[in-house]
Amino acid sequence: MSTQLETATVGGGCFWCTEAALELLAGVESVTSGYAGGHVEDPSYQAVCSGSTGHAEVVQVEFDPDVIAYDEVLEAFFEVHDPTQLNRQGPDVGSQYRSIVLTHDEEQQEVAEAYVEALDEEYDDDVVTEIEPLETFYRAEERHQDYFAKNPNDAYCSFNAKPKMDKVREKFEAKVAN
Repeated sequence: MSTQLETATVGGGCFWCTEAALELLAGVESVTSGYAGGHVEDPSYQAVCSGSTGHAEVVQVEFDPDVIAYDEVLEAFFEVHDPTQLNRQGPDVGSQYRSIVLTHDEEQQEVAEAYVEALDEEYDDDVVTEIEPLETFYRAEERHQDYFAKNPNDAYCSFNAKPKMDKVREKFEAKVAN
């Protein structure tokens, strides 16, 4: 009997970096880059990058809860970005790069709120991560899917995605897929 997959949707900077890091985890079946949290239907990458749509670059993570729990997905997500940075991560600046957790049900909402509250105690600066119910997820254009895997020598990825991947491999060694 197969387990029902669950979905987590998170954003914390460029989706290329978040996607590459989270897909390393055992139990993660797929990671899809996209846009959520905005007010324009079916936005394009260019529109989201302009900051005018209200969307964040996010990833949607399908995972097997028998292998990895939702809070473990959150733990890895928070490890690979700085939740105290308002509307920026590294070289990426704008509301589309904000730290956000978009929940799929009340249980995820409660877990995410408790996680962020506990995390806030660990940082000197306030955690600015938004937590809200997911309304609509828009899949990003195909060129953005598996970007790091398709472009491992891209300078941006070398400087930004690779360190996040290394962090996941080191901190979550027991949870990294073989």
